[in-house]
Amino acid sequence: MAQSGRGGGRRPGGAARGGRAKTGGRPAPARRDRTPREQTPAPEEPRAFRLGVISGATPGKWIDRWRERLPHVALELVPLEVATQRGAILSGDVDAALIRLPVDTDDLHVIRLYDETAVVVASVDSALTAVDELEPGDLAGEVLIVPRDDVLGPIAVPGALTPRFEQPETTADAIATVAANVGVVIVPMSLARLHHRRDIAHRPLRDAPTSTVALAWHADRTTPDVDAFVGIVRGRTSNSSRG
Repeated sequence: MAQSGRGGGRRPGGAARGGRAKTGGRPAPARRDRTPREQTPAPEEPRAFRLGVISGATPGKWIDRWRERLPHVALELVPLEVATQRGAILSGDVDAALIRLPVDTDDLHVIRLYDETAVVVASVDSALTAVDELEPGDLAGEVLIVPRDDVLGPIAVPGALTPRFEQPETTADAIATVAANVGVVIVPMSLARLHHRRDIAHRPLRDAPTSTVALAWHADRTTPDVDAFVGIVRGRTSNSSRG
């Protein structure tokens, strides 16, 4: 006998009565974008150009130009003594330096910048200040003080007297002694200006050796910053090619 149409037969399409169509397991997860996220680049480490400077050197105009052209690179000034200027460059304590010649140029690049006139520093009450310029012979009978950090080297001064006291350690000490109306000292013009005080005066000394200020850096470390500073002291504009 035929079964009633309300029996437990399957519905067309194979779905059980009252059931759901099989999907073969859990619903497939939504598709994810597997493109790697863009990472924000780490900020660059701020860098600095370390310029060694001996006493009396005046890099002001070059510093101004550096700040105009490379505002993102700090320029740090590092005071140097003439006695240790070469070592500071070779050791990497500075990237470049304004130094005084002479210097051993092995492993160094050196560019001469300018020469400084030698002057006689005397007490403001000294008769030596009555003239605008002095000759070595004018110092006969004067006590000639030579500090231990002297940068000019031996100077022939006929008739000058040797101090009976110990050499001052520094030029500043020598000038302080001169201010007490004891002797005279011969220094480059810039050092006389650096240590100027109201109780001293200075006059140019004819036929005296000059002091040369130069730019120097390690021959194996000509970095882009060093090259930029070289261009500034040589007067190259920001649009100039190297050379």
